[in-house]
Amino acid sequence: MNILHIIDSMDPAMGGVCQAVRTIIDSTSVRSNIHNEVVSLDSLEAKFLANDSRIIHALGPAKGPWSYSPNLIPWLSDNVGRFNIVIVHGLWQYHTFAIQKVLKSQRQNKRLFKVFSMPHGMLDPYFQKAQGRKLKAIRNTVYWKLIENKLIEQSDGILFTSEDELLLAREPFKPYSPKSEQVVGLGIVPPPPFDASMSDAFFDYCPEVINQEYILFLGRINSKKGVDILLDAYSKLCIESKNTENIPRLVIAGPGLETTYGKMIHHQVTSSPVLTERVHFTGMLSGDSKWGAYYHCSAFILPSHQENFGISVVESLACGKPVLISDKINIWREILSMNACFVDSDTVAGTYSSLSKWCSLSDHEIKVMSENSYECFNKYFVADSTAERLINFFSSYEQ
Repeated sequence: MNILHIIDSMDPAMGGVCQAVRTIIDSTSVRSNIHNEVVSLDSLEAKFLANDSRIIHALGPAKGPWSYSPNLIPWLSDNVGRFNIVIVHGLWQYHTFAIQKVLKSQRQNKRLFKVFSMPHGMLDPYFQKAQGRKLKAIRNTVYWKLIENKLIEQSDGILFTSEDELLLAREPFKPYSPKSEQVVGLGIVPPPPFDASMSDAFFDYCPEVINQEYILFLGRINSKKGVDILLDAYSKLCIESKNTENIPRLVIAGPGLETTYGKMIHHQVTSSPVLTERVHFTGMLSGDSKWGAYYHCSAFILPSHQENFGISVVESLACGKPVLISDKINIWREILSMNACFVDSDTVAGTYSSLSKWCSLSDHEIKVMSENSYECFNKYFVADSTAERLINFFSSYEQ
């Protein structure tokens, strides 16, 4: 089975979609009969491609906010026939328009390959309702009627990572008439076992927490992730505490400090005597430094306003770390069922509640939640299991 993944960018700094693609490739390629390739609109000279062993056809650099590249349609026309399965990852960019044009041009020929759209949460109604997104919401509505809906109708189906994502995708746009909807899930390859080199790599980025307990936020510093409400809730907890030494420090790891929102977050910390001594920024972590951050943290926190899957949440569970998350993360039910998290609303009050509950736990209760976290990962989120489900689904189309 030959699978082609179409995506606008494989840049790790762009967030979880490209990481999901990497996970799907790594977990399916171990089977001898599965071959994966990626076509993206990245520049061939992009540094993050230099050490990537996956087959990635970079046809950029893409131009403008639509990520346009004149090379994509010709490449697809010449190569798409080599594949049994084509997965279009994400929405709203030029690559979804390009595959639609190629499909249209091939209508008169018998198409032997199957095309599936995998929106990775981009059909969540949050993006049409969120404050500050009014113009983008209007743009998406127009784009849906003119382009995106046609791709959905022409595709053989839509793939979702959770039941919540499937149900939410039905809400924001009309008409919405996919030929099929399938929850295939998503998982990650188990992390490497802890090694002392991971400690050294992480503490090089954040020496302030050597011999200190800390709660970890790892992700893009973006308004959707709720970093501002996290800081407000953490500040409230510290101010109300009689002894702040009993409160773990807060490490914020990820790209985005240079953005307008990131600068606001940095000012929020540096302008507060309470936060400036207890909140630490590391920038983006990867490899050993990332795993060191996970393995050393007390717990992971993500009060996101919208999260289709939350790879960083699952990575934390895989390292045996409980998570403090909002109920806007679509996998919260699975994690809660295993008593591996605290879940509350994506508000200051909700985040404060989760932090307070965590800080009131006994050592024994933390140990139990940590064990539950690892069990939760093995039950729901191991990549091999989700890869098997995906392959079985595709195989049914070949029969």
